Amino acid sequence: MEEKAYVYALENAIKFKGKANPGPVIGKLLSEYPKAKDDHSLPKFVQSCIIKVNGMSLYEQEGELRRLAPELLEKKPKQKKEMPELKNAEKGKVVTRIPPEPSKYLHIGHALSFLINAYYAKEYEGKVILRFEDTNPEKSTQEYADAILDDIINYLGISPSAIKYFSDDMAIFYEYAEKLITEGHAYVDFTEREEMQRERSEGIESAYRNTTIEENMNAWKDMLAGVHDAGVCVLRLKIDMQADNHVMRDPAIFRIIKDTHYRQGDTYCVWPLYDLAGSIEEELCGVTHILRSSEFGGMRVELQSYIKKILGLKDQYVRQYGRINIHGSLTKGREIREGIEQGHFIGWDDPRLVTLKALKRRGIARQTYYEIMKQAGLSASPTNIDFTMIAAANRKLLDPLADRLFCIREPIEITIIGAPEHIAKIHRHPDHPERGERTFITHNNFLIEKHDFHKLGEGKTYRLMECLNFIKKGKEFHFHSFDYQEFRERGEATMHWLPAGDGKEITIMMPDATIISAIAEDEIIHVEEGSVIQFERLGFCRLDDKRKLLFWFGHE
Repeated sequence: MEEKAYVYALENAIKFKGKANPGPVIGKLLSEYPKAKDDHSLPKFVQSCIIKVNGMSLYEQEGELRRLAPELLEKKPKQKKEMPELKNAEKGKVVTRIPPEPSKYLHIGHALSFLINAYYAKEYEGKVILRFEDTNPEKSTQEYADAILDDIINYLGISPSAIKYFSDDMAIFYEYAEKLITEGHAYVDFTEREEMQRERSEGIESAYRNTTIEENMNAWKDMLAGVHDAGVCVLRLKIDMQADNHVMRDPAIFRIIKDTHYRQGDTYCVWPLYDLAGSIEEELCGVTHILRSSEFGGMRVELQSYIKKILGLKDQYVRQYGRINIHGSLTKGREIREGIEQGHFIGWDDPRLVTLKALKRRGIARQTYYEIMKQAGLSASPTNIDFTMIAAANRKLLDPLADRLFCIREPIEITIIGAPEHIAKIHRHPDHPERGERTFITHNNFLIEKHDFHKLGEGKTYRLMECLNFIKKGKEFHFHSFDYQEFRERGEATMHWLPAGDGKEITIMMPDATIISAIAEDEIIHVEEGSVIQFERLGFCRLDDKRKLLFWFGHE
């Protein structure tokens, strides 16, 4: 039973990131040895196993369990959650769209929505259109458009069938506007904005609602010619001012904006609002399925269907899934922009943010987004995401891929008296010996971390991972042995280390945007820029700049 207690403690520790709990261990023992429930020494004995196991690194725990009970490390395959079938979908005929507004950098919420659309296009051998909704010159910029393109194509790995920009179709939008005017479906309204909002709220018709088609067309031409300043007038749909759905109460569909457009320059000064432009673009792009978050709201679905009907455009199948809520991180573009301008953030890639630029620098793998997307699916329930969820999904992907290395923060040099010259060989990855080994030549001087140094207790035995055992005697440290089994019997804790005088200075950008310094093993020079490694007892880090040896911390 002693051996089983030790094995179950190891298993439990590995399951919970290196920290075992006595309760589950005792439970497993009692299920195998029911008579042990009368053994009052069992809790104390199990606790001694827990202390010993928790003193090891996760790396050593895995190695020990692999030696004693490798079958417990075999992970049972979980049934993968698949995306549901798409209604009204035919192979080869599905067309979805990815519709960013180039007014800010993308965050994880955008990524999940875009991946859903890309997934179904691929699943049904159809097309996905990347469509920039850039008809607001006040917000849209080339910087944002370029960043979005890079995120979608190079980071998320989406290959759109076509790339379109709303602003390239301005002439078409104007043609549809004049069609609406000549058919009596739209009118130019000079009512002040606040008054118009009041009238819509109270269901009061505008004084300009019943102007003639000729008057409206002349006013429209004046708008296009730049006669009026921004805010003087808008083009409104003529629907129903008594509608229960307030969105249907004669909404504005064109407004005057005289800012220079990043793509069209000063060619246009009258710009369509989203509901009109989006409805027309669904037709121009041949979209068959609109997949989007429920935050869009059902009220706008009714308006867009109405616009398509009066313009003679096809309607699409609309599926709205639960809102994607991001907890613990700022996502509003305006607030992030202000934070950058005020110096609170270092940029849109600040590690405290969940923008795709920030997550990429922290080493979040592309496949992580796909895994989270599948978990969310098309459920109508909200999907709540925080960084711990992102880290958990990413850890599963990176753990078998990332090599292990040592780095020492706040290094303190110790001399281990009597330690012989030794060659320590450590696998780059404990589960993949075929990747080779790291070789350390040691003498009697070592670097350990400051927090480990201050925990060293008088007369206790400690282990330098995969190297040697030593004992603290007064202010001195004495070599004990190389054998791990001897440490297992009486050892207190393990720690990572480096030979004194070896290593390279590195810096690590931490999640709170502070930068720390450390000494990493010489193997660090072989790490490729952009790749992710796991620093023992620290976490996964991505090499951001090889020349500077700057890493970004991802997560534990």
